[in-house]
Amino acid sequence: MTNIYADNKKISFELFKYVAEQFSSCMNDNLYVYDILNDTYYITEGATERFAVPGSFFSDVINQHRKFVYPDDFPKLAADLNSLINGEKTEHNLSYRWLSKDGSPIWINCRGRIIPDSNGRPYLLIGCINEIGKKQGADNISGLLSSVTLRERLRNYDRLPDGYALRIGIDDFKNVNERLGQDYADHVLRNMAECIESNLTEGQSVYRIDGDEFIIFDRIGGTFSDAHALYHKIRSGVDRHIEANRYQALYTISGGVIENSSFETADFEYILKLTEFALSTAKLRGKNQLYYFNSDDYAAFLRRRMLSIALRESVDNNFQGFELYYQPIVSVGSETLYAAETLLRYTLKTGERVSPGEFIPILEETGLIVPVGKWIIKGAVSTCKEFQNKLPDFHISINLSYIQLLKSPVFIEILEALDGTGLSPSSLIVELTESGQLDNSLSIRNVWDKLKKLGVRLAIDDFGTGYSNLGNINNLKPDIVKLDRSFTIKALQNEYDHQLMTHIIYMIHSIGLNLVVEGIETKDEQSKIASLDPDFIQGYYYSQPCPKEEFKKKFNL
Repeated sequence: MTNIYADNKKISFELFKYVAEQFSSCMNDNLYVYDILNDTYYITEGATERFAVPGSFFSDVINQHRKFVYPDDFPKLAADLNSLINGEKTEHNLSYRWLSKDGSPIWINCRGRIIPDSNGRPYLLIGCINEIGKKQGADNISGLLSSVTLRERLRNYDRLPDGYALRIGIDDFKNVNERLGQDYADHVLRNMAECIESNLTEGQSVYRIDGDEFIIFDRIGGTFSDAHALYHKIRSGVDRHIEANRYQALYTISGGVIENSSFETADFEYILKLTEFALSTAKLRGKNQLYYFNSDDYAAFLRRRMLSIALRESVDNNFQGFELYYQPIVSVGSETLYAAETLLRYTLKTGERVSPGEFIPILEETGLIVPVGKWIIKGAVSTCKEFQNKLPDFHISINLSYIQLLKSPVFIEILEALDGTGLSPSSLIVELTESGQLDNSLSIRNVWDKLKKLGVRLAIDDFGTGYSNLGNINNLKPDIVKLDRSFTIKALQNEYDHQLMTHIIYMIHSIGLNLVVEGIETKDEQSKIASLDPDFIQGYYYSQPCPKEEFKKKFNL
């Protein structure tokens, strides 16, 4: 055969090129032919769509490879090709990186063999190139088709037929893997696949997504009710498997189902995104359950994600969009300004004002409360020092959350802010709302104790709701207790709660603490509460929270 090709080198190269062209349409790999004697190179068309090759056919082969081979890998490729060209070896097998059309490095394996001419000199190098990191169309562990195949099949649709998509995941699968090992985890995945497949009917298909997740597609008009029945059949099969294996591993499954009519397109990434949201919601709501996709829930999720991005950008952009507001705390007897509570406000670039109840939980969940909290401390302490130029006994109050105390050096940040302005620690009030969690954390209790020793006044906020209770007063020994508005409203509406508030105020005073009643909005409310003799009152009656300059004008500061 070598002699036949050697007799007509042009036909030989063209023949291999022709064969490569014919086979390229029925295989995923890319075939190539390198004419060593004429320094020309051919590769099938698929490579030109994926990689930064100069074309299907080019000359000056080694130098042209510089354009699409990852720079760090080029020397070893050039060395290997020169060994082939010089007749030092006849087989080529090298794993290295090519550059994609967008310049990203992609690992490939390039294999080939030398075809010599009639004199035994290297003439042609023929072989194939395949992506070694490319996902396969099927999963050998579960025996199911993979997301790669799903992507290809979805290209046949503009919109999905009537039915539903059910995404199922094994809850806490990582624990099974860590406790019982990879082999048993694979056994669980195989059984999961069997449980699903055994309950499917014609017109339904299942694919394994990465990890412990599977997507079932119903294309025969199935409804939420049908998906519910299928989910519970699969779950029953899982339970039987666990029992048959003597409870060696205990696990549950969660599912998220979406009716196909909810998908605007059959785009793979879009479907994956919505089904991931549905499954994640089931897990967030406690696992071992089925969540039915709701467009309002998804809109809220997108809103939350948008705010997370916006808040992060604001922090990165010198806290643009954040603003500190202040609400007065007034002494009951003298009706004089005693302090102001510092409140955080946030405005999007669009001008939309976002409620603190919406954005503060996001700050805490994302950890952005750490830099924002430091910014609040600096701003509040600086404002207090400024206001004391007109009112020397003025105090400033700031709120700290459990997350902020846990993840940031709050004590050091407060100390630096006080030192930087010269503000006395006794002028600062720190309010804590999650005192139940505070009480259970030794490290955070240490911060609490340090603040007290420094001279900072400490307050339990929203007393009478949530974690705040009498036990916390005993354990945390605050300086100030703040009664929540919901508690105040009850005291204004019925005699029982009125008497209860009277006794609480008496108790607070009897142990040497001060008390602030929050949420007073009218003159009548102010008169009734003032008659109970609290130390301070806070609420809209005196002023809504407002920016610093407006606060200064209202109170002649």
